Amino acid sequence: MGGRKRALLVGINYPGSKAELKGCHNDVDRMHRCLVDRFGFDEDDIRVLSDKDRSGPQPTGANIRRALARLVADARPGDFLFFHYSGHGTRLPAETGQHDDTGYDECIVPCDMNLITDQDFRELVQKVPYGCLFTIVSDSCHSGGLLDSAKEQIGNSTRQNKTQSREPEEQPDSGSGSGFRSFLKETVRDVFESKGIHIPHSRHSHSHHGGDDQDEASEQPSGDGRIKNRSLPLSTLIEMLKEQTGKDDIDVGSIRMTLFNIFGDDASPKIKKFMKVMLGKFHQGQSGEHGGSGGVMGMVGALAQEFLKAKLEGNEEEAFKPALEQEVHSVDEVYAGTKSWAPNNGIVISGCQTNQTSADATTPQGVSFGALSNAIQTILAGKHGKVTNKDLVMKAREMLSKQGYTQQPGLYCSDDNVHVAFIC
Repeated sequence: MGGRKRALLVGINYPGSKAELKGCHNDVDRMHRCLVDRFGFDEDDIRVLSDKDRSGPQPTGANIRRALARLVADARPGDFLFFHYSGHGTRLPAETGQHDDTGYDECIVPCDMNLITDQDFRELVQKVPYGCLFTIVSDSCHSGGLLDSAKEQIGNSTRQNKTQSREPEEQPDSGSGSGFRSFLKETVRDVFESKGIHIPHSRHSHSHHGGDDQDEASEQPSGDGRIKNRSLPLSTLIEMLKEQTGKDDIDVGSIRMTLFNIFGDDASPKIKKFMKVMLGKFHQGQSGEHGGSGGVMGMVGALAQEFLKAKLEGNEEEAFKPALEQEVHSVDEVYAGTKSWAPNNGIVISGCQTNQTSADATTPQGVSFGALSNAIQTILAGKHGKVTNKDLVMKAREMLSKQGYTQQPGLYCSDDNVHVAFIC
């Protein structure tokens, strides 16, 4: 194998915050040793971003995005790229106000809350040269669809998402309004949840290891130690954004705008595109097109309109420059959960399905780790020969099930990469 091997490892415990985890630094340390000892990576070709040492570069959204871009930009055919992420995941609900925008954007959560979306990952992997393999391990919640549109080889996230319903196990009602009714119901639930009021899903329930409405802040005892999950609820995300900005008017409907306001050009490309679309809608409404601003902005548009009015009091070109520079061909490009063609040289191994959460576990001896990360290390340590992507995920599923976890790791890649050796 003559290709160069290069990696980026990100571990975020969010110390001292409402979102604090315990095992992410350990996950990254173990993977670092594994890359060097088992896979022959050179220390100089492994970049680590962690919030363990506050004096070094932090795993902010901008730093992670830049490090990923550098990893891909330097790649050549025959190279092997690897990205490991241990930290929170979250699902950002639709905010355009369009009746057919009913999905979620699945995101990883950097230490500064500057979210990186599934579509950001897809666009990144599209830039990987042909003949270069890019493997992503995401030990975070809702990571089953992280590489937007990648073919699902093991798992059921794609099947769940096909309805574009935001309650994954619910079957669509008959009639053309079913998608909108589901969206309305889930939007109401999101708004209540953002206030700290939990409304249970009527059609299914989850154990303490799974479920996107689980509050990760509540540690739950198990026979072996303590378990948290790596899901960042909307309510906690909103609280942390309020603390960061000092503003109390952040809610479902203005989350993406708040992220744009805080991070500007460093925000997710998809969020910048969203802002360009919403600005266009606002101007259409102001000019009376499409029945006025209420009709244009839709049911979650009130917060958006107030935000845009305040932002437009200054220099519009300057305030929205990062958004205006984006290319957007149609409104549905910024819809939550928008899917497009899948890259064929990206491989994602996820900690769980889209509607599940991944466990952050601590043993009675005080050792903390992600359930998927621990399973991967255990499997690799027990087998000296090569382990294929499929074998690794199937063994991890079996191991986690025996340990009592309900999360089901998934494999997302082209048919050609199912039986390829893990990483290289």
